[in-house]
Amino acid sequence: MKLQGVELRRIAMPLVAPFRTSFGVEHNRDVLVLRVVTDDGEGWGECVALSDPRYSSEYVDAAADVLRRYLIPALAALPHLDAPSVAPALRQFRGHRMAKAALETAVLDAELRARGRSFARELGAVRDRVPCGVSVGIMSDLGELLEAVGGYLDAGYVRIKLKIQPGWDVEPVRAVRERFGDDVLLQVDANTAYTVADARHLARLDPFDLLLIEQPLDEEDVLGHAELARRLTTPVCLDESITSAKAAADAITLGACSIVNVKPGRVGGYLEARRVHDVCTAHGVPVWCGGMLETGLGRAANVALAALPGFTLPGDTSASDRYYRTDITDPFVLDDGHLPVPAGPGVGVTPHPDRLAAVTTSTEWLPLAD
Repeated sequence: MKLQGVELRRIAMPLVAPFRTSFGVEHNRDVLVLRVVTDDGEGWGECVALSDPRYSSEYVDAAADVLRRYLIPALAALPHLDAPSVAPALRQFRGHRMAKAALETAVLDAELRARGRSFARELGAVRDRVPCGVSVGIMSDLGELLEAVGGYLDAGYVRIKLKIQPGWDVEPVRAVRERFGDDVLLQVDANTAYTVADARHLARLDPFDLLLIEQPLDEEDVLGHAELARRLTTPVCLDESITSAKAAADAITLGACSIVNVKPGRVGGYLEARRVHDVCTAHGVPVWCGGMLETGLGRAANVALAALPGFTLPGDTSASDRYYRTDITDPFVLDDGHLPVPAGPGVGVTPHPDRLAAVTTSTEWLPLAD
C-alpha cells in the first residue's frame, strides 16, 4: 500500500456516569480517532490516550502533535506500507506507544479490509465470542458500590473488578463478598496507588479469594512487585508496567507477576500485543484484555484480541452501554455474559457518519500523496 493521507478527528464522548480511579475522575472521553487513506482503501484507529498524563505520560494533545509532526511523515516516506512495517519505521521516535498503536491499527485495518480478512483471523483468534468483565470505579459509599455491582451482575457480567486506593480497599471487597458471595469472580485494580510498605495492609485482601490484584505499585517498581508477590497469596497482575513483550518477559522472570493485563495501546499496537500474549503463553502466564473506555472501534479490535488462546481470564471488554449511551459504531451488546467477535473485514465495524459527526469537535486532513 501507499499512504495517501490521514485524518485526525477529535470526538467528545460523555460517559453515562463519572468513572473514578486512584488517579482521577473521568466525566467525558476526549478521543482521537484516525482514518488512514491508502491507494487500496481506508482504515480506522483509535488512540486510547486520556486527556491528561495521569494514567501514563501520554495525553491526547501530545498524541495528535507527535502523529502530525513525526509519525505520519515517517510512514509517508515508506516506498511500501503494510502493518508489520509500521513499528520499525517509528522506532526512531522514543515512546508515544498509544499514538503509534493508533496509527498501526488504522494501517492494519486498511490492509485487512482490502484483503477481506478480519482482525480476529489475522491475530489468531480461536473463539467466536469472549467472556466479559466490568470495571467498577471508586464510589462515594458502600451502598452505591453494592447497587452498581448488583446491576452489573444482573446484566450478566461474569467478572467484577473493583478500583481501589488507600482508604477504599479492604472494606469494599468485604462488602461485595458478603453481599454477593464467594462464587463471584472478583479482582481489584490499584492503578499504582500503593508502595511496598503497604504489603501488610494489602495482605488483608488475601482471605477474599481474589482472582488478582492489578498494578498495586508504581509502574517502574518491578522489583517492588516481585517482593510484594512473595508476601501476598493474592496473585499479582501487572498493567502499567507491561509496555512490551520484553517488559513482560522480564517481569515474569523476576517473579513480579503471575498474570498480565494486555492493553494494545499501552504496548504500541495489536501486533506487539500478540507478542506479549505469545511470551506469556510460553511462560504459562494467563493474560486478559484490559480496557481504556474505548468506543466501538477500539472495542471491536480488543474483542478480537481477547479471542486468542492465552486470554483465559475475562477482560474489561464490556458492552458499549457500560460507558456510552450512543456509540459511534453499532453497539456491542452483552449476550449471556459474552460479546461476539467481529467477523467482518478489518476490525469489523465502521463509524456511522451521522453519529461520528454529532460528537466531532475538530478534524484535520493531512494529505500525503505526491
